[in-house]
Amino acid sequence: MRIADIDIGVSHPPFLIAEMSGNHNQSLERALQLVDAAADAGANSLKIQTYTADTMTLDIAEGEFFISDAESLWDGNSLYELYKRAYTPWEWHDRLFKIAEEEGLICFSSPFDPSAVDFLEGLGCPLYKIASFEITDIPLIEYVASKGKPMILSTGIAEKIDIERAVDACLRQGNKDLTLLKCTSSYPAPIEEANLSLMVQFKDDFPVSVGLSDHTPGHLVPVIATTLGARV
Repeated sequence: MRIADIDIGVSHPPFLIAEMSGNHNQSLERALQLVDAAADAGANSLKIQTYTADTMTLDIAEGEFFISDAESLWDGNSLYELYKRAYTPWEWHDRLFKIAEEEGLICFSSPFDPSAVDFLEGLGCPLYKIASFEITDIPLIEYVASKGKPMILSTGIAEKIDIERAVDACLRQGNKDLTLLKCTSSYPAPIEEANLSLMVQFKDDFPVSVGLSDHTPGHLVPVIATTLGARV
């Protein structure tokens, strides 16, 4: 499978990915229900995230490692504790991959460090997603690219130079099967900040396919993105 070769002509929809993220709430039963829901909704694929609290941050409950913001849902929590609650247990991965396949879904993941990549390779992960906040982690991007699998890169916090460096890192490894996603890193993202013209610009600036990582309410933005050539 090549993401770049997916046909989204008039009779074909884009490649639709359902994101599980931490919505399983540490319940395997709920995670499996989410797989069913993704299939029932017509998604082509299910994406999970592969990390642990220890691979993401330090076990510190002060300063920049602690959230003190009365307007935040996570006020009074350390980043470490949040990642412990949000991560998808690695012992679930094999079952999630298999159940997703049985449901007709392509299951893949966003790795956040090389150990996650090695683990996912052992599961036969067919493609990889680089999260917006990892787009400046060039060693990680190079390592993922070296596996020769299709890659999807989100650009939520990136400046143009960050995208150029990330794409160049993939190309240096001989990996040309790249998709850049326009992303607005707000939750939810206001529709007026979607800036889909930037997605169109990606096609002119880089040798990639393009798509949308959507955080907006409703379906207006992804519909418009599709009309503008979004493949993912």
